[in-house]
This record gives sequence, C-alpha cells and structure tokens, in this order.
Amino acid sequence: MKPTFIRIALACVLAAIATGPAQSAGPTYVQGRNIFIETGVEAPDRSPTWYAPMVARPYAPTFEMLATRGTQGRYLAYTYPVTLKDMIRFHGHDCEGTTHVANAAWVAFKILFPDGIIDRSVLAGITGDSPCWSDGVAFLTGARVQYGNLGFFRDKRYSHAIILYREDTQVAVLATWKEGINNIPGEPVMLPGKITWHPKITMKEVEALKAVVKSAGGKPTPYQVDLMRYQQWVHINDILEHPLTDSYSAQIIPNFKWADWADPNKSVGHPIERSDTRLKNYPYRQRPIDSGP
Repeated sequence: MKPTFIRIALACVLAAIATGPAQSAGPTYVQGRNIFIETGVEAPDRSPTWYAPMVARPYAPTFEMLATRGTQGRYLAYTYPVTLKDMIRFHGHDCEGTTHVANAAWVAFKILFPDGIIDRSVLAGITGDSPCWSDGVAFLTGARVQYGNLGFFRDKRYSHAIILYREDTQVAVLATWKEGINNIPGEPVMLPGKITWHPKITMKEVEALKAVVKSAGGKPTPYQVDLMRYQQWVHINDILEHPLTDSYSAQIIPNFKWADWADPNKSVGHPIERSDTRLKNYPYRQRPIDSGP
C-alpha cells in the first residue's frame, strides 16, 4: 500500500473521530474536546535489570494506556505507562519476540491513535502462534481469546506480524519487521521495506544457529545454546539504538474483515460477551455529593 493511501485513510479516520458521538458505537472520544485525559503523570519504568536490560535503550518503546475504573467503571482521566519491562514481567521471561511485537505495535499505534493515548477498550488483535507474540498483543490491547477479539493468522507467512484493529473506527493496521532484522528461517517478510542500517550480527548468522538449536531433532551443544541467547541479546539492543520506523513497517488494511485473516479453528466457538467496559461512557451524578437513586 502506498504512503499516500495511508495518509488519506488516516485523514478519513481523524475526520470521523472529530465528528463522531462520544459513545461506544462511534469513535469513543476526542482528546481535549469531549474528554480531558492527563498523560505523562507517571514516569515509565526504564531502569535496566537483568531480565529487561534493553529497556533503557534510546528507542525502547513506551506506551500511554487508557483504561476504565474498576470492573464496570467509567473511563479514567489519566493514562498509565507501559514499557518492555512490564511486558516481560507479564510474559514470564525476556525473549526477542516480546521486544519485536512491542516495536511493531508501537508503529501500528502511531496510525491507530494519533494522539498517543491507547484505548484498551476498543482494541482487537491477530497474531501468530508464538506465545511471545500472542502475549504481547494480549497485554497491549486487552484482547482475549474468550472474548473473540484475539485471533491467530490463517496464513502462516504472517506468523511474525500482527494486526491491531480499532473497533470504534473500524481501522485495522498490519505491522511487522522490515527485511534485514527478520530472522526466522524460511519465513518471508510480509510488507515492503528494508533496513538501511547495518546490524552487528547478520540475520544469516542468527538463522543458521536457530536452524540447529530450534529445529526438530536438533542437537545443539551447550555452547550453541548460550551463543543463541547472546545473539538475540545483541540483536534486540542493536535494533533499539535506531528509530523504530527504521526497522518496522505498518499499513492500514482496506476493507478489513476479521474472517479473512483469523483462523476459525483457533477461536472459541461461543465467545463470552465482554462486560467490563460497557459502562465506560456512563453519565455522572448531577452533583459530586448525591445520595439519590
């Protein structure tokens, strides 16, 4: 898809947001017009640790998340920050997949939420089978398999891509890595674009070692296991020394239909209706102190 089309599509989305009603059926809110959300009120945790050493790199992504108050509450008036450190704690360990999915999502969110405020109540996602990628999408979007809004790609070529879908504006964005940082043996890059910087470790080196360590029947040496981890560590820290748009691409999917992309055999037959965000736009009492019904 050409950049011009993306700009036109995004302009249409912004126009719809500007004129739409502040309710769940339409674009949810317009920051600074019908809602006033304070951002940056909590410092993101970017202190490196043994399990999240890359979080302090200059281009490690940070997300400003908007949620609702309590089980069935209204929108909060503040955002909270999320970093790679938070995602690693959720996923259970530091792996390259967690950083890749966060970086791809960051690029996609720039299209879906131009104001930088990520509304977790309106998001769905499609991902590959990898737990690194599915956990990342679930954590950043709030999408879950049981709600029917977390899906898995029909086409295995997209296993290391993601689709993020904004339900209120009906805009879907496909995001993935560019050629040059892709390192899955035999899997193509599904969006155009190549990196223009030079990685410290070539992807051919990484792919060759992965083929030994991870392939069925592979019998790596202890040294090869340690080397693969070291290469992944260098790879991720290297990427985060560059602007994320240098390494990841994102495009709007025109005429997006969930069924065209998500594998029906990896879904819940009777999804549960999500109820925790249904009162996010509920009216307030007439007075701050009001004991009326």
